[in-house]
Amino acid sequence: MQADAGPFRQVDRTLLHAMLAIVNVILPVFGIMLAGYLCGHFGILGEGSSQALNAFVYNVALPALFFISLSQVPIGDSLNLPFIAAFYGGVLAVFGFSMAVATFVFPNRPGGLSLHAMSAAFSNTGYMGIPLLAIAFGDSARMPGIISTVLNGTLFLGLITLILEIDSNDGGFGEILRQAFAGLLKSPLIMSAAAGLTVSALGFELPTALATFCNLLGVTAGPCALFAIGLFMVGKSVRSGLGEVLWISLLKLVALPLLTYVLAYYVLPLSPVEAASAVVLAALPTGTLTFVLAQRYRTYTQRSVSEILISTLLSIVTLAVLFAFLEIE
Repeated sequence: MQADAGPFRQVDRTLLHAMLAIVNVILPVFGIMLAGYLCGHFGILGEGSSQALNAFVYNVALPALFFISLSQVPIGDSLNLPFIAAFYGGVLAVFGFSMAVATFVFPNRPGGLSLHAMSAAFSNTGYMGIPLLAIAFGDSARMPGIISTVLNGTLFLGLITLILEIDSNDGGFGEILRQAFAGLLKSPLIMSAAAGLTVSALGFELPTALATFCNLLGVTAGPCALFAIGLFMVGKSVRSGLGEVLWISLLKLVALPLLTYVLAYYVLPLSPVEAASAVVLAALPTGTLTFVLAQRYRTYTQRSVSEILISTLLSIVTLAVLFAFLEIE
């Protein structure tokens, strides 16, 4: 008599269901990058279009997104300290470890090393994380995705921007620090985040027209960044530096979620949904902001694009396995 394979069939169904849900989120990501690549390949937008579009994302779309997102999230709602500790405990540990290893194995200037480490620790929480959490747990689970996106856009971004500013300035140590902090404070991303936090802290309600203006601009940030990646990839090869890219992907898709799982389930007092959300967010592929910063500061650009592409592709499998392991249907 044939053994009952019911549990195995259940695992197969859960894995397939998870993979289909993830593909539905990831496929449009590749579709937008492909559209950008084709436009670049056929010369539809002309030379310099990737840099121009990326400049729009950095100076206009992302500042609008940061401002409206931070201004509309109450300060109290974003201070879930156990969740923040679980998510960013893993992020900071992987960031520090990957930067230390890269210093000896993949030597580069400090700016390049910081973007290497950012690629290993910075998740695509906004464009992919929030939709996946909604699919997994319903609309009520969007808040962890919002919290992680807000912190990525302020604390993490501030750290990387500071390192890049220091690396891009010359002179004595004091002058370098002065120029770096001046560049950090003048960054449209930092300025918009600070403005949004101020509006939230003061409890101001934005005029409807201003909120609509910022929302309309903000939603273009993700698609435009992905489109710019496609434009940039014309004539480039993702196989360049493949060993380094695969190492980063291993840290991003395996090491970071494993560390976050330990923190979320065994160390910190999180609800089941919060714990699972932290792990899912940690397991997401590298976010497109790494490319935005790389092209803005003209360093590590090719590697950042390769890491976004490869980690996103590999995450179809790794996220599906994670969903099945966490019994998310």
